[in-house]
Amino acid sequence: MKNLSIVLNAILLIAVAALFFIVLSDDNSSAKESKGNIDNEASDSCPIAYINTDSLLINYEYAQYLNEELLKQEESSRADFNERARVFQDDMRAFQRKVQNNAFLSLDRAQKEEERLRQQEQKLKELNNKLSAELMQKQNNMNRELRDTITGFLKEYAKTRSVQMVLSNTLGDNILYAEKALDITDEVVDILNKRYQKAGKSNSNSQE
Repeated sequence: MKNLSIVLNAILLIAVAALFFIVLSDDNSSAKESKGNIDNEASDSCPIAYINTDSLLINYEYAQYLNEELLKQEESSRADFNERARVFQDDMRAFQRKVQNNAFLSLDRAQKEEERLRQQEQKLKELNNKLSAELMQKQNNMNRELRDTITGFLKEYAKTRSVQMVLSNTLGDNILYAEKALDITDEVVDILNKRYQKAGKSNSNSQE
């Protein structure tokens, strides 16, 4: 969702290139070493880190799996509902044709068919509400499971990294500025994916 780009350019005179390159290299090495020390000190001295939640959920394989499962259930529910709705529409069109052509043998037969269609329509509405509620419940359970998994991991992570607080940052809404050294998103995603892959292999071996 986010991309970064860095562009560097340098032009020097040939007559003093050798001497200038040596001096510049020494200065750059010192500057990089100093900046590295500052970043390390910032991450070590500040017990706060943050995670880009959007990036985490996109790249965490377990979150991808849960999302795919939710989409599968949604597609299955939609297919079932659409089939029932199609049957209802066919029955409605058939009823309208009979009414227009006076095909019912009696008014009582027509009224009974109309009542049946009304009940069928009501059942469709109830089914739609039921399927929507089930999907909402599954999504809530999925979000809760992801939250519990991630927060449980971060408790262990914080102990090994001397971190006392981990903030959530979504599209830069919560954190206006922070040193890049405090962003632990990539590291957390990497560790979580390795754990998920390891757990998947363990489950596969136990089923064999």
